[in-house]
Amino acid sequence: MTVRKTLDHFYDGLMALAALSMVSAFVVVILGIADRQFAFGLRGLDSYAGYAIAATLFLALPGTLKRGEHIRVTLLLQRAPKRLQGVLEAWCLLAGVALTSALAWYACRLVWLSHTTNDISQGSDASPLWVPQLAMALGCVGLAVAFIDAAVSRIVGKTFYDDAGPEAAHIE
Repeated sequence: MTVRKTLDHFYDGLMALAALSMVSAFVVVILGIADRQFAFGLRGLDSYAGYAIAATLFLALPGTLKRGEHIRVTLLLQRAPKRLQGVLEAWCLLAGVALTSALAWYACRLVWLSHTTNDISQGSDASPLWVPQLAMALGCVGLAVAFIDAAVSRIVGKTFYDDAGPEAAHIE
């Protein structure tokens, strides 16, 4: 299997996990509504819904970048001379690599710190915090990998973004 296919499967897998997290958030919210109506005595449902929503957000970041669906401010790029556009886009991608790599490092560090200190939620669920933080860290690592992938693709002159319309096409 090629590196390109492996990365695409990685992004697709994270999107599938994000979809599963979104469905989980929906189910937990419905359970919360039923619990208020019928007094089942389920505790911590609001916290679990929040964890699932945060997992959805972070896990979807790499796939969203791959599909070119992140908000991109291209006003400056469009107005720059053609020769400068590629350089500016490469610089932006390299800045994205630096920022997302730092974010991924600190997200993974947070998971490790929460695990080693046995940090638990302050809510009524009293869950170990490293468990929901794993999804955040995985999404951050995936986003850093996606930015590295995009930067390398841009530097070698290949297209990173899937066919998502003209605003997502890379600048020649």
